[in-house]
Amino acid sequence: MAFKGWFALRLIAWLALFTGCATALAFSIAAPGLPATRATLAAATLLAGFLLWQHVSRTNRELARFIDSVRFGDLSAAFSGTRQGSGFDRLGTALSHAITQLRAERGRQGEVLTFYEAMIEQVPVPILTVDPAGHVTLANTAARHLFAHLPAHDLAQFARVSSGLAQQLEQRGTSGRQLVLLNLPDGAQRAMVNSATLARPEGATRIVTIEPVQAALNAAEIAAQSDLVRVLTHEIMNSLTPITSLAHSAAALLAEDDPAAAADARAAVATLARRADGVMGFVRSYRLVSRPPDIHRQRFAAQPFADEIARLFAADWPPPRTRLAVSVSPADLTLNADPDLLAQVLINLLRNGAEAAAARGDDHEIALALDIAAGHQRDRITVTDNGPGIPEAVLADLFLPFFTTKPQGTGIGLSLARQIVLAHNGTIEASNGSVGARFDIRI
Repeated sequence: MAFKGWFALRLIAWLALFTGCATALAFSIAAPGLPATRATLAAATLLAGFLLWQHVSRTNRELARFIDSVRFGDLSAAFSGTRQGSGFDRLGTALSHAITQLRAERGRQGEVLTFYEAMIEQVPVPILTVDPAGHVTLANTAARHLFAHLPAHDLAQFARVSSGLAQQLEQRGTSGRQLVLLNLPDGAQRAMVNSATLARPEGATRIVTIEPVQAALNAAEIAAQSDLVRVLTHEIMNSLTPITSLAHSAAALLAEDDPAAAADARAAVATLARRADGVMGFVRSYRLVSRPPDIHRQRFAAQPFADEIARLFAADWPPPRTRLAVSVSPADLTLNADPDLLAQVLINLLRNGAEAAAARGDDHEIALALDIAAGHQRDRITVTDNGPGIPEAVLADLFLPFFTTKPQGTGIGLSLARQIVLAHNGTIEASNGSVGARFDIRI
């Protein structure tokens, strides 16, 4: 308000001066003589007009100077202290404060940019960028170390390292994750390539990250082999121990020249044959587990699918002794999976739950729930029972092939179930609920 009042007063004063000088000049022109007076009044009128124009345009000049400072990035300009004693000091102070804030904001942005540049530089995952012209840049230390052997950083050189990586760099591959094989001087190794396209003013830029996973895969493979050998050794030893004992007994009986001993030997050999068939069945089961399932996904309604599972389950575990509670939420829920293989998984889990619940007496309660996991886009399937639960000591081995806690179990049911779920790019987890066991499947 003070600026506006002072500006108006000065405007009126300069306007009055200009008007007065112009009027006096007009009268002097009309009067005879007075050349010196006319010259003086003409000069005074011009001066008053100039001062009036300068007063009116001063705000525009200061604003234009401010805009030019911002436009050209000159944040060192100062505006306060101009025209001391005038209302324009307020304008200059405001513009100077704005420049100071812009300078501070630029400093903060510079600090943030420096932080992110340092973070990207130190990230252990190699990062590459591809500009719209197809030029590849090694964006951090890890990338420069991984591809230090390349004489140039063009697409042809990266194609020699990995065709899959070159496809991602050339944007021929779809954005996302892809497992590729890198041919490096130290030997071939597998890596997970992640790519995305970012929109920038100069055009789309491809961001590609490379995560070497060979060491992790080797460790997982060794651990899996160790677990498999441990389980196979346990099962084979359990099968071969009685066979070995029976073979020695049959050999001893056949060495005797006694009809009764010959009959016992025939019985021992018959037992050996049955046990050999058992071992052969075990080997066939191993071959079954070693084959990955062939998934045929389709979209289908969850409620009719769950009802059919309930009918199949009731054929082996009829009510009222065994009660199966089925819930589907929302009612129009649809699943995107292989219905036949998923049914195989659920029937196996429900039967295991019923057998576990049967160990507690006559009250067998099993529950099957299909819904959407909270905070996720995946479908969730939960199977629970009111049995004794899963011993904590065996939770980690529950899905291993041929691992079983049942006297007559084969140990392939849960392993196959896990293979089927993993083939759907899903997860399956076993845990103990408030009562009994709980299996959670997310697909």
